[in-house]
Amino acid sequence: MEMSGGQRRAWGAMAGVLALALVAGGCGGGDDGGDGGDAAGSDEQVTLRFAWWGSDERRELTEAAIAAFEEQHPDIDVQGEYIEWSGYWDRLATQVAAGDAPDVITQEERFLREYAGRGALLDLSEYEDTIDMSQLDPLVTGSGEVDGGLYGLPTGVNAYAVYANPQLFAQAGVELPDDTTWTWDDYIRIANEITAATGGEVFGAMDYGGNEAGFKILARQHGQEMYDANGELAFEPETLAQWWEYSLQLRDGGGAPQATMSAEQQDTGSPEQTLLGTNRAAMAWYWSNTLAALSNASGNELVLLRPPGEHERERTGNYYKPAMHYSVSARTEHPEEAAMLVDFLLNDPAAIDAIRSDRGLPANLEQRERILQDLDEYQVAEAEYLAEIQEDVVDAPPAPPIGAGQVVDIIKRLNIEVLFDRLSPDEAAEQFISEVEAATG
Repeated sequence: MEMSGGQRRAWGAMAGVLALALVAGGCGGGDDGGDGGDAAGSDEQVTLRFAWWGSDERRELTEAAIAAFEEQHPDIDVQGEYIEWSGYWDRLATQVAAGDAPDVITQEERFLREYAGRGALLDLSEYEDTIDMSQLDPLVTGSGEVDGGLYGLPTGVNAYAVYANPQLFAQAGVELPDDTTWTWDDYIRIANEITAATGGEVFGAMDYGGNEAGFKILARQHGQEMYDANGELAFEPETLAQWWEYSLQLRDGGGAPQATMSAEQQDTGSPEQTLLGTNRAAMAWYWSNTLAALSNASGNELVLLRPPGEHERERTGNYYKPAMHYSVSARTEHPEEAAMLVDFLLNDPAAIDAIRSDRGLPANLEQRERILQDLDEYQVAEAEYLAEIQEDVVDAPPAPPIGAGQVVDIIKRLNIEVLFDRLSPDEAAEQFISEVEAATG
């Protein structure tokens, strides 16, 4: 999920607020839990606060899961705290600063290290007796690890994909690629062919150069990472320059739009306004969980393809991304009960039936398989894609560093500079490294 200007301001403010909070308060907690954990299994009534962001639909689904949990645990009352994404991080930072954080906190990977690194979250590896992790997908569970501790568990998973519109391929007389073998050169060639065959009525692909998730895949294909386990950049400048070189080959060959249109599309959030959603482009890069929205906007049955180049080198690059994480506040007075709630949300069929794929397809592998027969056609296609790429997924990328929320803006801005030929790919790569090191250092 990408951030608006207000969301980025929230991120910028958060670090300062957290610093004040955690210097002043000294986050306590842990498995000794003070006097908060001895209510588990007793008749004492415990109240937990559970925070998340999202729509009214997510609220309804989550409240159904909470009701199921409370039915199983009548001695625990769960109070939901929900707000839209744009206000979530400001509120959470203020609550942490005041020593009033919710017990169970929904986290996003770009902010996890910030809270974990400042001691605001419990190490969930100390609660393995309460949280059953045996069926959680190991290819995504590691995404919650920071500095040797486990500070978040994935709510569900999705993966990056090349979306393709078979109807537009047929219109151009171009065959869909074999996504188990296609290369980056194939991707560029096919996109250019589609544009040429349709006389420019349809672009072969939307520009992808401003999306860090796609670059992560290319870096991993080269045996590198966007960030290492310490949160430092871990790729060669030449690899990022190559990313933008491919983009320019698409622009110059006609396979992607010229700079002005690509710049406009880069800031288009609504599926109905994208070139893919309006059937003006045959391919684009998105997360797998947007299949329903983009297919409905297009009116055509879109398909999910593996990124190109997955088998060009010694290793593949794609990975499973946690849709969100569940974390527990280090200051909770009820760590055991909070861990019980996390366990329920991840593993209990009642919770999975209530939430379904709203927070990504379940991280619990048994539950993911169990609900397949009840998913709609788009969710089934997403699940099939996740299953197809499983043998290609090597590991989970390390958690992004503090300040990684700013990288979204940096790569988008530099991508536009490249597309307008104001910076060469090599120059943009060097500037990207310099700016990101300053933002995350």
